[in-house]
Amino acid sequence: IDVLVATPGRLLDLYRQNAVKFSQVQALVLDEADRMLDLGFSEELDALFSALPKKRQTLLFSATFSDAIRQMAQKLLRDPLSIEVSPRNAAAKTVKQWLVPVDRKRKSELFLHLLAEKRWGQVLVFVKTRKGVDQLVDELQAQGISSDAIHGDKPQASRLRALERFKAGEVQVLVATDVAARGLDIHDLPQVVNFDLPIVAEDYVHRIGRTGRAGATGEAVSLVAADEVDQLAAIETLIQQVLPRYDEPGFVPDHRVPTTQSGGQIIKKPKKPKKPKESAGKGRVHLGNWFDESEKPNAKPIRKVPSLGGAKPSKKR
Repeated sequence: IDVLVATPGRLLDLYRQNAVKFSQVQALVLDEADRMLDLGFSEELDALFSALPKKRQTLLFSATFSDAIRQMAQKLLRDPLSIEVSPRNAAAKTVKQWLVPVDRKRKSELFLHLLAEKRWGQVLVFVKTRKGVDQLVDELQAQGISSDAIHGDKPQASRLRALERFKAGEVQVLVATDVAARGLDIHDLPQVVNFDLPIVAEDYVHRIGRTGRAGATGEAVSLVAADEVDQLAAIETLIQQVLPRYDEPGFVPDHRVPTTQSGGQIIKKPKKPKKPKESAGKGRVHLGNWFDESEKPNAKPIRKVPSLGGAKPSKKR
């Protein structure tokens, strides 16, 4: 064979069983290298690097590269050449991005509203958790909307079947975790919705990169709750732009999403100074005595504040 595509762990397992040999390997490509070089794969990759011929070409591919990954690449590669076909960590210019502030408990309701109001066709929706994916699919199907799910708990055959149904137009809404954020190629996908913002800012670039591919245009909408403002700020810092906000009538949140600005900074409104508490009646407490407001500075107190456990003061003056 000329090309072998594999995951690191499975490839290493086959090598140890003598099912595959590396003596003729000329090039090693790490696709989505920023994830492959994560701590979760580092030991497996070290073992693979030791087994592969030392004389080879090594290439790292990814749409996003952090400074930490670049430093690691300098250690792995010898005199590497960096080739960038677009600004680093940038979202495609063919994708229109915007967000809608909403209270977390109303996200499902808002999504269903936008789906009908905007007359969206096919939509790829990203949800943070596997449980959240299944819940949203159940709600969509209950409304008669054809939908399917992709996440890590689904068998590979089930995920592939859901993807094929989506590509064939049999499914209107495909709901997925970030397992579908990379490497998923769907021709002419018009709409991506971030039902939840990703925890890792780089995943936002990969998510919205599922639309606006090969020169086509697309749209990416994020439904953002107040408790996601830190993720929003991190994303805007990464892509170096502030996402425009549009309030949807009837869904303006009770818990407002704090304003962000260029550089991903969160603008916090100054707290209003608390007003001093007023005591009951016309008087005011001062050194344990009550005085009338109209009194002179040297006026005698009208009555004493009773000590704890003492008798209640008389209501008569």
